[in-house]
Amino acid sequence: MSKNIAIYPGTFDPITNGHLDIVLRAKKIFDKVIIAVAKSKDKNPMFTIEQRIEFIKAGVEGINGVEVEPFDGLLVDFATKKEVKTIIRGLRAVSDFEYELQMGYANNFLNREIDTVYLMPSLKYAFISSSVVRAILKHGGDPTTLLPEKVREKIVCI
Repeated sequence: MSKNIAIYPGTFDPITNGHLDIVLRAKKIFDKVIIAVAKSKDKNPMFTIEQRIEFIKAGVEGINGVEVEPFDGLLVDFATKKEVKTIIRGLRAVSDFEYELQMGYANNFLNREIDTVYLMPSLKYAFISSSVVRAILKHGGDPTTLLPEKVREKIVCI
């Protein structure tokens, strides 16, 4: 029996409770979710790829069927290499929709076998984004309620 696998891509700089909520929702649909961490040198991330992977692994610890892997280049190439036909994307607000729709169409244009599934986080996480967390961290604020506990512990140590 083949497994139903999806890729959840992003920069995850850092992973938030909103991201974790999407992972948990995706796990209700898919047997396995690969969290694909984009190197994203162009975005100039606050945390290194190694730190982001460490944070994610800590955040998803104990969730069966979730793997974390880095990738660089086109997401469809990574998905093809992993033999995955479904990409998961989170939608927090209408403002996310236009960008995500374009990316979904572009990915499907590049590989017709790949579809995108859009999931919304729980309402209590709808305002959380990595950029909000980074701004809070840069200004010495407390992002406690926005991050998974094990991720907070790791960030505090940096």
